Amino acid sequence: MHTSLLSPIRLLAVVAVAAVAAFGIAACGGDDETAATTAAADTTATSGGGGGETVGFEADPGGELAYTETDVTAKAGEATIDFSNPSSTPHDVVIEDQDGNEIARTDVITDSTATATADLKPGTDTFYCSVPGHREAGMEGTLTVK
Repeated sequence: MHTSLLSPIRLLAVVAVAAVAAFGIAACGGDDETAATTAAADTTATSGGGGGETVGFEADPGGELAYTETDVTAKAGEATIDFSNPSSTPHDVVIEDQDGNEIARTDVITDSTATATADLKPGTDTFYCSVPGHREAGMEGTLTVK
């Protein structure tokens, strides 16, 4: 009789351990999207962990054809371009150097974030949204690279 009682108890113990382990794994996950959105919304350049710098751009949260900042400063060198678009209006970020050469472009996104990389040279670059009509409506700014 002892063997028939031990089998269900062992089964229950295994199920309980598996449930606790699954809960622990799920609880370890953070809200990565919120952290990425918060980091991408920073419109100043910050040092990155990989030796480069991160330059943040954010589209107007209300869906206007504008960025939250039109004057952004960055250091020369390899950079990660972080773009946050919290609205349902599609936007992207394109960076052109002084000669009109494209040096970076994010994906067109809505209610999301996107990244690109760029090799920034000292000078004054232009950033803008390439969605038809957006740049013409004033969705552009200046990126000063020092």
